Amino acid sequence: MKITDTSAQDTIITRKTSSKKYVVIGVAFLLLVISLVLLYQHFSRWSASTMSVAADRIRIGTVTRGDFVRDLSIQGRVVAAISPKLYSPAQGTITFLVDAGDTVTQGQTLATIESPELSNRLKQEQSNLQQLQFQLDRQRIQNKKQVLENQKSSDLAKVALTAAVREKRRADQAYQSHSISQIDFEKAQDELENAELVYKHSVNDAKLNIESLEFELQTKQLQVDRQALEVRELSRQEKELTLLSPVNGIVGNLAVEQKNQVSKNQAIMSVVDLTEFELDVDIPESYADDLAIGMPAEVNLNGRNHQAILVNISPEIENNLVKGRVRFAKTNAMGEPLIPPSALRQNQRLTTRILIESKNDVLMVERGQFLQSSNGRVAYVVQDGLATRTPIKTGARSLAVVEILHGLQQGQKIIVSGTDQFNAANTVLISQ
Repeated sequence: MKITDTSAQDTIITRKTSSKKYVVIGVAFLLLVISLVLLYQHFSRWSASTMSVAADRIRIGTVTRGDFVRDLSIQGRVVAAISPKLYSPAQGTITFLVDAGDTVTQGQTLATIESPELSNRLKQEQSNLQQLQFQLDRQRIQNKKQVLENQKSSDLAKVALTAAVREKRRADQAYQSHSISQIDFEKAQDELENAELVYKHSVNDAKLNIESLEFELQTKQLQVDRQALEVRELSRQEKELTLLSPVNGIVGNLAVEQKNQVSKNQAIMSVVDLTEFELDVDIPESYADDLAIGMPAEVNLNGRNHQAILVNISPEIENNLVKGRVRFAKTNAMGEPLIPPSALRQNQRLTTRILIESKNDVLMVERGQFLQSSNGRVAYVVQDGLATRTPIKTGARSLAVVEILHGLQQGQKIIVSGTDQFNAANTVLISQ
């Protein structure tokens, strides 16, 4: 007997193919392809590079285009533009009327010097001047007396001449009437000639005496004038024993102590004019040929830049440095007045920037150690994690950037840090 099973009740179900499996397989295949591509690129860069360097060990800069300013940054020392020093005009004892740091005005008495030697010499020369003046006055009186004597002699000779002329006329009349002899007539002629000679010589002597007296008087006058100059000079020196302030400002350091002895031409003190300051700068020798008087400059004070001008450059080089002087500008490029900085102190150190050169539309890159590594002739251009050694040509250099003349293009990135570690490799892999 056959037992019937349940197969007649079973329903045949058709198995559907799942698409999820193919999606997973496709994604896995795509990831495999991407990984292979990345590995290929990395392998190709690695195979193309001679060496590798970590990214955190280098510094990368971008080549840009813009205005190039070549400048020089140095430290400047603030000094007063007007700081006269006072010196002792003579030997003596000094008495100060002010202290260091006191505010003074122009013409104010700062100190006095007691010089007995100068005072005594002045009195002696004044006495000599008075004596010479008396001699000059005496000479004038003597000249007047001598002129009167000469005039008297001339007048007497003239009277004698007039009498001789009258006697000669009488002799002529008597001789014509045969009243006198020949000898008496000739004697009258001789007396007339003698009177004429006496009068002539008397007049000439008077003229010579007048010239001689004028010469003597002039000599005495010159002696008086010379002595007056000596007295005037000593008076000036005695007046300068009172030291006056030449400017408005403050008293600097006192070179001597109160009531001390000072010698002639010894430094006493200085007066600092606080209304105008300048900066003494030490310029490296390598920049000396590039600088010129009148170049613009900037002085940084408390984060603010003040316009200035380079006004002096020393022709001498000391310790590989050239001395210069920078003065704050009074007007800007438009001619508008500028306000100089205030609250400056003597010997204060300020950062000074001298603008040497300015160019427009220049290809440039950040300045770095790579310039010293290859003397500015080689740069490593970075692209896709690979640095390629590229010959370049650089131009002017400033504190922040360097001009690129040839070998690079705008937007390229180069290694601006030192490249000595690459050992002149053609390619360098930059690893993260």
